[in-house]
Amino acid sequence: MFGMLDWFWDWLHTIPVVGPYIEPVLIGGWLLHVLLLGGWIVLQKREPVASLSWILGLALLPYVGFLIYHLFGPQKIQRQRLRRVRSRIDGDALESPAFAPTEAPDARELAQLAETSTGLAPMRAASVQLLVDGAEKYAALIADLANAREHVHLEYYIFMPDRSGAALRDALVDCARRGVKVRLLLDAIGAGTCRAAFFAELAAAGGELAWFHPTRFWRFWSRPWLNLRTHRKIVVIDGRIAYTGGINICDAQNERLRDDAYRDLHLRLEGDVVRALQRVFAEDWIYATDRRDFLSELARVAPPPVPGTISAQVLTSGPDSSWEAIHRMHVSLIHAARSRVWLVTPYFVPGEAAMMALTSAALGGLDVRLLVPRMSDSKLVTLAARSYYDDLMDAGVKIYEYGPRMLHAKALLVDDTTCLVGSANFDHRSFRLNFEVSLLFQDVGLATRLARHIEGEFASAPRVRRDRGRPLLRSRLPEALARLMSPLL
Repeated sequence: MFGMLDWFWDWLHTIPVVGPYIEPVLIGGWLLHVLLLGGWIVLQKREPVASLSWILGLALLPYVGFLIYHLFGPQKIQRQRLRRVRSRIDGDALESPAFAPTEAPDARELAQLAETSTGLAPMRAASVQLLVDGAEKYAALIADLANAREHVHLEYYIFMPDRSGAALRDALVDCARRGVKVRLLLDAIGAGTCRAAFFAELAAAGGELAWFHPTRFWRFWSRPWLNLRTHRKIVVIDGRIAYTGGINICDAQNERLRDDAYRDLHLRLEGDVVRALQRVFAEDWIYATDRRDFLSELARVAPPPVPGTISAQVLTSGPDSSWEAIHRMHVSLIHAARSRVWLVTPYFVPGEAAMMALTSAALGGLDVRLLVPRMSDSKLVTLAARSYYDDLMDAGVKIYEYGPRMLHAKALLVDDTTCLVGSANFDHRSFRLNFEVSLLFQDVGLATRLARHIEGEFASAPRVRRDRGRPLLRSRLPEALARLMSPLL
């Protein structure tokens, strides 16, 4: 290969018109490429370390760096069409009266922060079930689908054409044949292994399928949104029942089919909060399809408000908003803690604000614990996460590594009343690049149930010790190098 490059380089110099000027032309092109793209990156006003990393990469990888930036570089989306749709949705059947969660000043401030940064007011849930692992979630979901009467809305990051995926698809086909309106929104990358033929029977029965951010590489004049994925997992059935959390649709998350299936957590919800998740799905569906005719149908069949006592607030975040609502809520909850902070996440790559919040809470004497997988499905992320351990443990944070199965749950428990559960990991990708959804609860009963579950997970998660063996070449150096990639993970 290098011989061919040498030959090509020598051949260029033999061309009379090009040869004498090839070096200055390439150097000039390199300078122009760095200056123009570097200026564009600076104008994005992102974290200095991330911006410098991209500029350095462009400088060290002439032309190739441009291709990498074009495919994977930071992007923002101006979802003006979606914002106009949101204003039309306001006040219709997808809305519900706001619910003041509690008289506690901290709780009111958190609710206000969430509403201002997302546009979604606090609501109430009549029922919240914690579903542990895929088998429990799939069984409950398919049972609810069997009783669907009006519509079923689903949005998933991963939907595999395996046994678990086929079982859910068949349940959706049955719904569509009964006259239930089925709308399925899948991420074009996460669910990319599913072909149209896999859903042919669903389409024939009247179900609708849409893809979120399909990649069109032939449109070289526009940037493909490879990095901007919908990581949300949402199901809404008849506007009465909703599911959300961390579990995708695949055998890798079904412990009945695989002994090494991911350990995960999901939610089944009833009550007015379902309307907020319905609204999130509706906006994503309209954004992906530009079809909004179904809104009148939802208004017509919307169930009456359901009384509930559990304060629940939907949080959304993504590259279409600069507020990073879920990231901001994590940091704010940790700062507001008075006794404990228990964080469960499969991918731990914190930013400066998150690290400051966690270490400050531990230094202040709070019970701060971090539960992560012993080995995640990304070696790079695992190494980057471990690079933060020493600083955390120096401050008093207790770190536990779950195994042997891959831990995939995402939850934050603060004190005895507040918890956050959803699809977002504790890393830059979830906080800034992916479209995510989480739920903030302020309820003693639910917090107690979540605390009991997390305590049980500690039994399979040995605590990380300061005196653990850390050879230079096998641990410390790889971790330090992985940490350099943290702003880009």
